[in-house]
Amino acid sequence: MPDMPPAVVVTGASAGLGRAIARRFARSGWRVGLIARGLDGLEGAAADVRALGGEPLVLQADVSDAEAVFAAADRARATFGAIDVWVNSAMATVVGPVETVTPAEFRRVHEVTYLGQVHGTMAALRHMRPVNRGTIVSIGSALAYRSIPLQVPYCAAKAATRAFVEGVRSELSHGGSAVRVSMVHMPAMNTPQFEWARTHMDAAPRPVAPVFRPEDAADAVYDAARSGPREIWVGGSTAQAIVGEMVMPGLLDRYLGSVAWDGQIDSRRQADRRDNLFEPVPGDHGADGPFGDEVKPAPWRFDAAMVRIAGAVGAAVIAGGLVGALTSAVRSGRRR
Repeated sequence: MPDMPPAVVVTGASAGLGRAIARRFARSGWRVGLIARGLDGLEGAAADVRALGGEPLVLQADVSDAEAVFAAADRARATFGAIDVWVNSAMATVVGPVETVTPAEFRRVHEVTYLGQVHGTMAALRHMRPVNRGTIVSIGSALAYRSIPLQVPYCAAKAATRAFVEGVRSELSHGGSAVRVSMVHMPAMNTPQFEWARTHMDAAPRPVAPVFRPEDAADAVYDAARSGPREIWVGGSTAQAIVGEMVMPGLLDRYLGSVAWDGQIDSRRQADRRDNLFEPVPGDHGADGPFGDEVKPAPWRFDAAMVRIAGAVGAAVIAGGLVGALTSAVRSGRRR
């Protein structure tokens, strides 16, 4: 009997980055479990997976409902025989100054964007820990390290996700588990997110430039699923935001207070449209948004561990140079 193709489960698979991720695995012949709320988008994603050579499994569920996610994982395991990779991609956001966001809206963003990743990871571990194999990929963001104005709930949810992932990784290490946990931090992307994000602004929201294709980001997720790095930073803008926060957070406060505020408002379009915060927007919205004319070439990827090592080496070289210069100056003074 021939070996079965590997199996992946993708949350948020009906549209945007999650849809692009499902397509990417399908192109390599994977069996793909598709989790999302909207049935229209799920059926479109299943058709994509099938057309690209994969085997789809529609698993309609709201990731904020832990029991629904656990049941979806159980069904995927029963259907596929194993879950080799689990990708947490579902998200929701609200755009507007924090004082305009209601507590219910703030809570909902965290229920989807943060707790959705918690529930997905728990569901995956239930099936991966007993067999001591598998990879969980959590979709992060530059905003997990560096928050921006007008998306405080989303930024906080991504930061909480990063802390959660680090804790889970440490627990797996303590137990000597072979299950791998990776986090892929994303730049701004051209997805339908900004077509249906709830907003308290007069104009419609938009991604802060530069903007990249979700398909290129999906390639990074696919690679992370196969190699299991600790973190990947996708795009120079992501690396700049993360490193900048480490080096000069105060300057970034002032810079982003101006640039990122205006950069998230599309004055050409009105904000009066349906949003998907509490209910899915009907229809199949695909992976791409309306900003295709701004899309940049495929972004660079940075292995976070290598960036940190390079930074440490650079700091050591600079420190060594300063110590050498100081020593030379002291010796020169003594000879006078």
